[in-house]
Amino acid sequence: MKVASTLKIVMFRPRFLAVLFAAGLALSAAGAAAETVFPTGSQIGLTPPGDLKPSTRFLGFEDAERKVTIGILQVPLAAYDNLERSVFAKNQVGLSDVKRESFPFNSGIGVLISGDSSENGVKMRKWFLAANGLLPLFPNAAFLIRVEVPEAARDVYSDAVIRKALESVSLRPPPLDEQLGTLPFQIKELAGFRVMKVVPADGAILIEGPSEDMIANPYVIISVGRGGPEKPDDRARFARDLLERAPLRDLTVTSAEAMRIGGAPGYEVRATALGIDGKQLAVVQWLRFGGGGFLRVIGAVHKDNWDALFPRFRAVRDGLAPR
Repeated sequence: MKVASTLKIVMFRPRFLAVLFAAGLALSAAGAAAETVFPTGSQIGLTPPGDLKPSTRFLGFEDAERKVTIGILQVPLAAYDNLERSVFAKNQVGLSDVKRESFPFNSGIGVLISGDSSENGVKMRKWFLAANGLLPLFPNAAFLIRVEVPEAARDVYSDAVIRKALESVSLRPPPLDEQLGTLPFQIKELAGFRVMKVVPADGAILIEGPSEDMIANPYVIISVGRGGPEKPDDRARFARDLLERAPLRDLTVTSAEAMRIGGAPGYEVRATALGIDGKQLAVVQWLRFGGGGFLRVIGAVHKDNWDALFPRFRAVRDGLAPR
């Protein structure tokens, strides 16, 4: 896995399985400086130099006129080892004059790789900052920051300027209200659940109780997807296939039916599965179609508690509204 090709993913939204952190954490007073800017919903920020501003196209910053970008990717901790191996790979495809170094920044220390590149005939200077295990309050945090500066913009965004910006990288507890505000839907009814995790622009996980143990506690996963079947006759197979790809063991569909959800065409699938703890789970999945995509709601609970939890799952579903 090579950095120049693999790390292009930073310009996309973080995926739903990205690692997120509890909103109750508090950042040390020695943390972010007053001028640190955090993109909406982001745990990671920095002091943007020049005319860089938070991007409306991706998580990070951009100077659209000079085509300078700083992309931020919050990486699942489980994926960090592969990322680190790519950073230390001897040959970096597409990069020349490569330099690697340990790099301290405001909230920790990481690995910085820099080099020159050419894309579509345009000479570029690139930097990649990767780090994990940041501060005692953020032991599971991992991220990658990618900076791209065209040669024509180097008079404004010199090496010294970019290094200073990367030195200012800071972390904060993920702001729940900001993150919820990035979702393409509103959650108007929690039905006794609480918001456990949010992936900005993608979805959320709700759970019952104070712990984040999704094995022991009932939970609801809400997400959005693109595409989906255009013909009503194809929705049954699509819904079943989608649920069968979920990480559930011994999944058995017990009922499936088309229905209207929130005034839009939808589909419900109920199933049983075997939990990691060896107990039987009862699962429901609702899909609501429209606008070139679909809204997906999954509720899961130990089978013995199904009768009590199903009305609450349904209340969460009915409380979702487009933004």
